[in-house]
Amino acid sequence: MSHVRGLRRPRALVRAVALASVVAGTAVLLGGCGQASAPKSAGHAAPVTGPAELWPGSKPAPAASPATGGQEKPQPLTAVPRVPSGDIRKVSAGSVLLAQIDADKRRDQPVFEENEERTIRSCADKPGSGSCPVRAPEYHDLTGDGKDELIVGVRSGSNLLIIYAYTLKHGVVTSILGSTSSPQSVEVADHKLVIHEPGDAPGYESRTVYAWDARHQVMTIQDVGYGRRAPASATPSGR
Repeated sequence: MSHVRGLRRPRALVRAVALASVVAGTAVLLGGCGQASAPKSAGHAAPVTGPAELWPGSKPAPAASPATGGQEKPQPLTAVPRVPSGDIRKVSAGSVLLAQIDADKRRDQPVFEENEERTIRSCADKPGSGSCPVRAPEYHDLTGDGKDELIVGVRSGSNLLIIYAYTLKHGVVTSILGSTSSPQSVEVADHKLVIHEPGDAPGYESRTVYAWDARHQVMTIQDVGYGRRAPASATPSGR
């Protein structure tokens, strides 16, 4: 009999637990129906932090010097006769170019190969002729003072163009720009020298703008851009 009673007790206990579970579940469902629209907590939110300065107390980096396109200061060409009239057109562009070549060689910074230099020297007095690599001189106001500067272009190799620009300082011919590029075209606009070069992709070009830097007294790079080639610069020139 005790064995039978041992079996009956667990059954009664299971029925009681099951009944309690049903009642509890019903209560939860009823409670849920009554609070379906109530907001529920998403848990604890992460605290908001403000900006943090890294390495406080460190000295800021100094401002960078402007790019100069290879020339950081004006270079007087004392071998060229002074021009007391203040008109740079009065001086021979060929003699200025030869004085530049000699000055570069004295500084051990020759720009042209020996055979190129011989050709330049043979035709410097007649620039712009068919076989001469020296372009005809150009005169434009680059400094904004109302007076023209001298711009000289020399073809080097198959596709390079060396561009020099000169101004007068107290009658002395002075170099203010030396640039090497492979231009599609070269122009002067608003006292700025603009060099257009073919881009890596068809129909695109890079553009370098040189502007007068009154502080350093030279032409410095003001802007370098890349974009679609303008129709006006589609025809090669300046080579």
